[in-house]
Amino acid sequence: MPIVTIQITREGSTPGASAATAEEKAALIKGVSEVLRDVLNKPLTSTFVVIDEVETENWGWGGLPVEQFRQQVPDQAEAVRPDGGSSAWPM
Repeated sequence: MPIVTIQITREGSTPGASAATAEEKAALIKGVSEVLRDVLNKPLTSTFVVIDEVETENWGWGGLPVEQFRQQVPDQAEAVRPDGGSSAWPM
């Protein structure tokens, strides 16, 4: 029985939103469950997904609260991820 916890900052993906929408959360739950089914052959009915939204003031990176860290990144669209890729990161 897989249990997956997804932690995200409590902020919306669109202007004016203050959290992930119910539709976005449903897509995360579906997608993660399907990956476990496809990769590990785990039935959808045995997979639990928990989404934990964390206030940005409770999220830190690089020794700083995330909001301060983001101010140091000149263009988030070109930020480099730890795995070497680039995207709007950190989120």
